Amino acid sequence: MGFVVRFALLAPFLLGLGGCFSFLGFGGGGIVDSTPPAERQLPASTQALLAIKGMKQESPIFVRIFKEESELEVWKFKDGRFHHFRTYPICAWSGALGPKVQQGDRQAPEGFYTVSRGQMNPHSLYHLAFNIGFPNAYDLSNGHSGSALMVHGNCKSAGCYAMTDAYIEEIYILAREAFNAGQTKFHVQALPFRMTGENMQRHRDSPWFSFWVKLKEGYDAFEATGKPPIVKVCSKQYLVNVRFPGQASDPAPDAPCPVYAKVDPASTPGVDGVPATVLASLSKPEPAPASPASAPVMMAAGNAQSPAAPVVDVSASAVITREAQKPSTLIASAQTPKPPASPVYLPPASQPGGQVQTAQSRPVPGSAAQPVSFQIGSAYAATQTGAGSNTGANGGAAYDLDPNALQKPNRSGKGGKLDAQPADNALSIGGGPALGMQQGPGN
Repeated sequence: MGFVVRFALLAPFLLGLGGCFSFLGFGGGGIVDSTPPAERQLPASTQALLAIKGMKQESPIFVRIFKEESELEVWKFKDGRFHHFRTYPICAWSGALGPKVQQGDRQAPEGFYTVSRGQMNPHSLYHLAFNIGFPNAYDLSNGHSGSALMVHGNCKSAGCYAMTDAYIEEIYILAREAFNAGQTKFHVQALPFRMTGENMQRHRDSPWFSFWVKLKEGYDAFEATGKPPIVKVCSKQYLVNVRFPGQASDPAPDAPCPVYAKVDPASTPGVDGVPATVLASLSKPEPAPASPASAPVMMAAGNAQSPAAPVVDVSASAVITREAQKPSTLIASAQTPKPPASPVYLPPASQPGGQVQTAQSRPVPGSAAQPVSFQIGSAYAATQTGAGSNTGANGGAAYDLDPNALQKPNRSGKGGKLDAQPADNALSIGGGPALGMQQGPGN
């Protein structure tokens, strides 16, 4: 009895000591990557997905954020335009649909933003982060206030867009590689929802509808051209894909708009934030692999050419090494050499009972390497079925948001704004398990 009492008294101390050892790096049962998160390489599965889509790690990127769907898209530049690379579930975002207006409203921003290398934060308290660029010229001209609005990890949000640590790490690495290759800034479209006609009609009574009409113009332009739209600000409003003829510079964001003309970004050379030298390097064809040099054929002088030997595919056969034969003794002879004897073919030996023994042939596999199949998981289910489900745009599910709630479980099962979805909606590569989410309350 005394031993039980003593153990009960020591248990809290032992548990605390175990926690200290874990904090100091001892135990834990797993291998900890000592490389700083900002310096790590992409996971093998992500590199495989890039190869499947014919994309390069260092090619320029473009980002779109959709609040209502709790999704962040990364697009990669290829063949003269941006192509969709991957969709990541957003772990948490705060506030309601609509732009950020003032400091402390705990509202995630909406609008057109750009991110330069200086806005990347490799030492964030939330694993990794990049500053979205709020407030921009539009926000400032309308008196919107706030600072340090981020896309970061740690799955917590108080005005930011929070991802899991694994997802923000992958997004950060893609941006880092693009900057290292020469991209000077990447564009971010932070949107309230996928701006289809159906979704716009569904939100037509919102006080932010006229603001969203301007955002939809930029959304549609990117969908059509695969290039970031040209965005100007005047009269405290966004103007998309315009130029100001006869103007030496753009007007002030709060000044009246001068006469402007519409431009087609598809016909505009270059991409904003991507130098021409970077575009030229991306357009160069990949060098063809050098063909191996043919092995020299050595023939004895004076010998007549023998018939060509049959070609046998031995690419998948076992490699057998034999000791090299010793050179035969040279014997000088005055006699005329005899012609080679004709080959003698013996009939196959018979087994008892009259059955002929023959060699069992096996198929020789093709010389080409067999392809490796990659199964790309879906970021979310294409449709939702069952009684009581509401169908929204693009075959997805529509949800009513509670603007008073800071966080709710999203489709990933962690903090966010959507109702919980089945676990198999998470993003996966090769049929493997999806990256786990870290749950944490809003800060």
